[in-house]
Amino acid sequence: MAGAASAGGKSLDFSFAQQATVIVLCALTALISHMALAVFNDGVRPFMLDFIQGRSTRSATTAVSFGLSAGFIFGLGAPMALSTGVLNPWLLFLPTDVLGLLAPKKWLAPLLGGAWGALVIFGLGGANEVAHDLPVDFLTAMQQMATPILFLFTLFPVLAITRQFGKLRGGIAGVVELALVILTMKLWPDVFPGAAAMAVGVVMLIGFATAKDIRQRRADRAAAKAEAGIGSDSGSGSGAGSGAEGRQVSEAELEDPMQSLFSASATRLRRHLPLFMVLGAGVCLLAQMHVFGGGEATSFLIAKGDYSGAAQVDFYRVFGFIPLIATTALASGAYAIAGFTFVYPIGYLLPSPWLALLAGAAVFALEVLALSWIGRMLGRLPSVRDSSEHLRNAISESLWLAILFGSLLAANTMGGGLGILIVGGLYLLNEAMGRVVVRMAAAPAAVLVGGVLLNLLYGLDLFTPVKS
Repeated sequence: MAGAASAGGKSLDFSFAQQATVIVLCALTALISHMALAVFNDGVRPFMLDFIQGRSTRSATTAVSFGLSAGFIFGLGAPMALSTGVLNPWLLFLPTDVLGLLAPKKWLAPLLGGAWGALVIFGLGGANEVAHDLPVDFLTAMQQMATPILFLFTLFPVLAITRQFGKLRGGIAGVVELALVILTMKLWPDVFPGAAAMAVGVVMLIGFATAKDIRQRRADRAAAKAEAGIGSDSGSGSGAGSGAEGRQVSEAELEDPMQSLFSASATRLRRHLPLFMVLGAGVCLLAQMHVFGGGEATSFLIAKGDYSGAAQVDFYRVFGFIPLIATTALASGAYAIAGFTFVYPIGYLLPSPWLALLAGAAVFALEVLALSWIGRMLGRLPSVRDSSEHLRNAISESLWLAILFGSLLAANTMGGGLGILIVGGLYLLNEAMGRVVVRMAAAPAAVLVGGVLLNLLYGLDLFTPVKS
C-alpha cells in the first residue's frame, strides 16, 4: 500500500471556485458563530448556553473559545495543511468560531470570517513555497507522519472494545482487525488496508453495545412484570396507590427541566433551518472539491487521491461523535458547524458540486429535525451512548501516539539525532510545563519550531542537513 504510506502533499494552488467557496464558507461560519447557532469546537459548545441566555458576556465566551482552540489552530491545523496541501476544519472553522464570537456587530462577523478564509487561501500557498525552498525542508519531512497516522488510527475500535467490554473481546477484535489488514494488503494492494478493519471493528463495538442494551431491557421488563404480579396480589388499594404513583412519575417527567431545555433548544435550531441547510450545502461542497479533509488520517488520504478511503475513515468517526454533538446541541442550543460530519464522506464521493449542494442541505435538514428523536433514542440505549465516549477517547489516544511517532520520524528525516533531540525535547518541555500547547498539537508544532531552528543553525554554519 505504497500510496497511503507515502502520501505526498498536494499543491496549495486553488482554483477561483475553490477560493470563493472557502472565503464564503468562512464568512458564513463566522456569522453563525456570532449568532450562537453553531460552533465547531465541541469543548466550547457547553459554554454557549450561558451566552445565549445572557449569563456570560461575548468577550468572556470569546476568551474561552480562543483558549480551547488556539493550540489546535496553530499546532495541528496549520502544520497538517502545510504538510498535506489539504485544508482541514481546525484551520478553517476554529478561527471562525473565535472571530464570530469576537465581532461586536452582526455585519462584522462575516467580514472577519471571509478575511480569515482569504488569508488561508492566499497566505498558505506563499508560506508553503517559502518553506519548501529552505535548506531544511521540514514540510516535506512532515509527510513522514502519514504512515503512523493511517495505520495506528485503524486500531481505535479495538481500544474502545477493550475499554468497554474487557480484554477477551478486545483481543478478539484486535486479531480480526490485524487479519483483515494483512488480507487487504495482500489481495487489494490499491485499497487503504485499514478500511475493512475499521468497519468490522466499529460494527463489533456497536453489536456488543446493542446486545447488552437489549439484554438489560429484557431484564428490566421481566423485573417490572414480577413487581406488577406482586402488586396485584396485594389488593386493589395497593393497585390504586401504584396508579397514583405512576401518574406522579409521568407528571414529574413532563416537568423535567432538562427535557424542557432540550425541547427549547431543538425548537431554536429548527427556527433557523434554512440557514443550517445553506451551511450544510457549503461544507459538503468544500469536501466535494477534494481540497479539504475532515480529520488527520483523512487529510493524507485526500492528498494521495484516495477519496473512497477518506470517506470510509470519516464515516466511521461519525459514530464516536453523534451522542456528544446531539446532547451538547440539545443542552446548549448551539449545533456543530459540520453537524454530525456525515457531509464529509458524502461530499468526498459525489461526482458533481451541484449534487453536493443538494445533498449537504438535505443532510443538515434531516439532522436538525431529528435532534430531539436522537436525544430520546440515546436515552434508551445507554451502552451505545457509552460506546461513543469510548470511541472518542480511543480516537484521541491512537492519534496522539501516531502523531507523536510521526513527528519524531519527521524530526529524524530533517535533522537526524539533532532533530529528534529538538522536537522530542520541545514536546517533553511542553509536558513538563503543564501542556501549554494541547497534547495532540504539541508534536507537530514542535516539528515546525524545530525546522525553523535547524534552518537558523544551518545559516550559522552549525548544522548540515541530513542527506535523503
